Amino acid sequence: KNSRPNPGKVRLPFPQVSVQASKAEGRINTSKLMITVSTDICNVNSQKDYDSMLYSLQFHQLKCTCGHSACLSVHGYYYRTVRTSKGSFRLRICRLICSECGKTHAILPASIVPYDQIDLDDQRIIVVAYEAGTNRNRVCTPEGAIDENDVKAVIRRYRRRWRQMLLSESIRLSERIRLVRECFAHYSMQFMQIRQTPNTLFEATT
Repeated sequence: KNSRPNPGKVRLPFPQVSVQASKAEGRINTSKLMITVSTDICNVNSQKDYDSMLYSLQFHQLKCTCGHSACLSVHGYYYRTVRTSKGSFRLRICRLICSECGKTHAILPASIVPYDQIDLDDQRIIVVAYEAGTNRNRVCTPEGAIDENDVKAVIRRYRRRWRQMLLSESIRLSERIRLVRECFAHYSMQFMQIRQTPNTLFEATT
């Protein structure tokens, strides 16, 4: 379980936004940081999937927002619930700490929207249906963990902020991987992320 794949599997595809400049302007919170990992396994639907993603990472290649590399190590874990149209599940999320600046980073799969329990795919399905004028409640299945009030909340958050952000940069909803990449490229955030906590995208192959 402690074996790692060969180095070079994790890369930072886009330039990072200046965290220090944004912090000075009071626009973002640096008390908790995140690293979002996009892998060949598009969805993380269990602890086993998450652990497989975690084992595939080369921690010494991950970069802290302070600018240093090879400085992150496991600091602890916390639990969070993820709700999907197929039900809900609990994940034990790994947190890393930087030996240079002391900041901690939560390692999140790309299927998770920070600060929200509803997973990325279902939020995208809701938003696509809203824009197309089709049934936005189809994610509300009897066995699922999403109800009509959740759907309304997703649409409200999308209209309040993310709709204009996508239009401003001509970002399309149709392709999930491209959507994630472009939201990080232009805004340094996951799609539908509300709080402006620093979030870095790493793309890893498995």
